[in-house]
Amino acid sequence: MKDKLDKFAKFEKLLRIKFKNKSLLKSALTHKSANLTTNNEKLEFLGDRVLGLVISKKLFDLYPDESEGVLDKRFANLVKKETCCEIAVDLNIQNFIISGNKKQITKSDKKILSDCCEAFLGAIFIDKGFGFVNNYILNLWKSKLAKSNITILDPKTKLQEYSLKNFKKLPKYLLVDCTGPKHNPIYKMSVSIIGSKSFVGQGNSKQQAEQDGANKLISYINI
Repeated sequence: MKDKLDKFAKFEKLLRIKFKNKSLLKSALTHKSANLTTNNEKLEFLGDRVLGLVISKKLFDLYPDESEGVLDKRFANLVKKETCCEIAVDLNIQNFIISGNKKQITKSDKKILSDCCEAFLGAIFIDKGFGFVNNYILNLWKSKLAKSNITILDPKTKLQEYSLKNFKKLPKYLLVDCTGPKHNPIYKMSVSIIGSKSFVGQGNSKQQAEQDGANKLISYINI
């Protein structure tokens, strides 16, 4: 027990945070493989929402003249699992996670690390309040926010720009099929541009299916 307490104390010292409720920190660092009932899943759920609110508000303030679509692309890149994993590694969270598995958690355990990062943020929110976690997140994400002006184009936008530049025409999307129940439909959409064969994408909405199809086409023509 003393080793675990020492472990938590080291983590607090590393992060310069002193938790009033130590059990919150323990829960945030506990993977479900170690404890099926008391683990970080619910804190991860909360932390994901807290992170989303902080980052979306910051982007709203930083880019007042940008469209919702562009802001959404910046947001998605900043809160995605890969980004949370990078933050977790920066904090050395892998050295403090409580796991039921015998193997040490490493940088390659990306889902575990990203989930733990979000759970940690949720724990800070409960223990310290929104003002504290807001500032803490903005400090952790500072360099990534500074680079958020680099917008990664989604497949549909990338294909559209390519088609307009080379053929002066938009890609052609057609509904192929829609199956499944109303609450969980599966759409199939075909997409093609001049000189290409059609590729069929699939998703739970027409938009998702179009993105999937566009991604297949741009991979085929290697753009």
